[in-house]
Amino acid sequence: MSDDPRYRERDQIRRAFDAAAAQYEQSAVLQREVGQRLLHRLELIRLQPRFVVDLGSGTGLQTEALRERYRKARVMALDVSRNMLQQTRRRGTWLRPLPAVQASLDQLPFADRSVDLLFSSMSFQWSDEPRRLFSECHRVLRPGGLLMFSTLGPDTLRELRQSWQEVDGAEHVNRFVDMHDLGDALVGARFGDPVMDMEPFTLTYPDLKGLVRDLRGIGASTIRGQRRSGLLGRDGWERLQAAYAGFRQDDGLLPATWEVVYGHAWATGEQPQQRMEDGAVVIPLDGIRARRSTS
Repeated sequence: MSDDPRYRERDQIRRAFDAAAAQYEQSAVLQREVGQRLLHRLELIRLQPRFVVDLGSGTGLQTEALRERYRKARVMALDVSRNMLQQTRRRGTWLRPLPAVQASLDQLPFADRSVDLLFSSMSFQWSDEPRRLFSECHRVLRPGGLLMFSTLGPDTLRELRQSWQEVDGAEHVNRFVDMHDLGDALVGARFGDPVMDMEPFTLTYPDLKGLVRDLRGIGASTIRGQRRSGLLGRDGWERLQAAYAGFRQDDGLLPATWEVVYGHAWATGEQPQQRMEDGAVVIPLDGIRARRSTS
């Protein structure tokens, strides 16, 4: 494995999802609801795709729905977790298997301009480079192709983050990209007509153990960047519980806030610019030729 911490974190993410695959759907209440709402948004868009890819497909809940919606299209699931894809393949039949491929969101195994619709529900938050992610999505989409996604915003799990701050100074909750920065990244990747909006959700639990159990159940146990060394002792856990108890509602339940960000944009066919470490901007030669031919 590479010594690059980004690759180590990606491997941790993959292993966490592998471990969660078998019981994922028992804990993925919010993920199922958001996926259904994202699918509903497709009803407002007139699109007849030939090739559809569900990015970060998990156990294939939305992949199956996409295949039912676009029965004439080739629909494929993509996920970094092998075990998640095994769950997805079980949704297919001998006569009609469900194609699935294991790959990273930042390195899509598809040819340039080969996909008509990229759909992703609650997976883009695991990419630490939104601009690179969107550039890769733009690369594989045909001009006029659609990117439709949902992800998490910075207010997600704010109660848990604040409670951890009373225990130690380490990062225990991932920090997510703001909706406006995601919109800027879409424009930077040469997507056209980006539309972004946000919807808050609040899940409730009788105790903190229920929230932690659900986070592990959906594979959301990997924290990027600096992590606290060693295991959390009994005293630390009790302090965390006491801090979180300060958020308890009048009904006695503990809230967990999730900020869900929705977005969609259209591939323009223009080549994204690449900025080098020295600050230089690189524009592919074929992109320059294309612009000259239309002038």
